[in-house]
Amino acid sequence: MIGRGPNIARLLAPLAACGLIPFAQFANASEAGTSVYLLGTGGPEAAVLPPVEGVYLDNTYYYYSGDISAERSLVVGGKVVLGLEADIVAQFTTVLWVPSTQVLGGTLAVGGVLPLAAPMVNASANLSAPGGPGASASRRDSTLTLGDPLATASLGWTWDKFHLTASGLLNIPVGHYREDQLANIAFHRWAGDVSLAGSWHDTEAGWDVSAKAGVTFNGNNDYTDYNTGNEFHAEAAVEKTFSPKFSAGVLGYYFNQISADTGAGALLGPNEGEVAALGVTAAYNVTMGRSPATFRLKVLKEFNATRRLEGTSAMVSLSLPLKMKLPRQE
Repeated sequence: MIGRGPNIARLLAPLAACGLIPFAQFANASEAGTSVYLLGTGGPEAAVLPPVEGVYLDNTYYYYSGDISAERSLVVGGKVVLGLEADIVAQFTTVLWVPSTQVLGGTLAVGGVLPLAAPMVNASANLSAPGGPGASASRRDSTLTLGDPLATASLGWTWDKFHLTASGLLNIPVGHYREDQLANIAFHRWAGDVSLAGSWHDTEAGWDVSAKAGVTFNGNNDYTDYNTGNEFHAEAAVEKTFSPKFSAGVLGYYFNQISADTGAGALLGPNEGEVAALGVTAAYNVTMGRSPATFRLKVLKEFNATRRLEGTSAMVSLSLPLKMKLPRQE
């Protein structure tokens, strides 16, 4: 056994902490108002990695609904649009492999995520397109498609109750990108994110206080010639454990684009966005067969948005180990 036994939350939290769920939030600044890093994933236990080697699975269902007023504009699909409304329903399937807990004195975790999503977009006015005149006064677009896969790696250390984890993720632009369309889940650009997370995780007192911050470095969309600026994100969460099965808390995030959009496709200039959000989260631990599993709910409401959509997101995830290499019982 592992000390007093493997803690379910510690086994499963890394699927969010490593940035494995982040992907394609349809309302996060830059080209099309989208960002590779999914805000809200760095919640409770953001820096806690599994204490044992193994393979772990997370399946997250995600919903976002947001809009921007008819007086504001964004560049979407190479076109300037006004009065944008966007909804996205998505599923993110994540696999995490922990090959060793003895790398540079810490735990190594590598993995990937594959998104399947149905974005739905309404634009009240389409003003212009590169090399062409303005189009219709209103337009709707929707699809069901695979997005770009992500690769990720994390290295984390533990000192008693404090956990520190450095992580990186890479967006690989091989998903289904719909040229000249409003609704997309794929980015059609390379992008990388580096993050640092810290958690004070006190299992005896039942409290977790976590924070995570990082920067996303975006490449160029060759089709639209839109070079999205770099982005800063910061998240924090406080959660209380009320029983071995149930915990709940609050969380929030802040997003700020820290460099300007460039390229011929950046028809609105720098277009540097900013937004904040607050929300609640709850987790419920169960046993499925002989494996521990965790259901987690997150709901976040955005406010003070600048040059981007503003809306509400909800995430429901199921996390469980597929295989664990437990130490032999003495």
